[in-house]
Amino acid sequence: QVQLVESGGGLVQAGGSLRLSCAASGSIFSINAMGWYRQAPGKQRELVARITSDGSTNVADSVKGRFTISRDGAKNMVYLQMNSLKPEDTAIYYCNCDARASMITKVPRTYWGQGTQVTVSS
Repeated sequence: QVQLVESGGGLVQAGGSLRLSCAASGSIFSINAMGWYRQAPGKQRELVARITSDGSTNVADSVKGRFTISRDGAKNMVYLQMNSLKPEDTAIYYCNCDARASMITKVPRTYWGQGTQVTVSS
């Protein structure tokens, strides 16, 4: 079992910045990837950014140039630096992790955090 806890959300004015953090804990054999998804009111949950164990990243077009994802493998943490925030970035942001809980687990399992609210005002 892997637990994910997000922090760093809050209320910020347009143009401001926030840094989200996510810590993975529990039984972890290996982590294949960690990332951030978000869900705005009335919309489906969507990928914001994702980073694999080898450092490869996938970033949504809507946040390219503004958001940066990074990780600390030794600490099992992932971060999302959000700059030049816009009202349309308002959403609940969820940490995501694809991990194997033991060496005999052949297929990575997907885990989700509880979410942290990001609200950007005009």
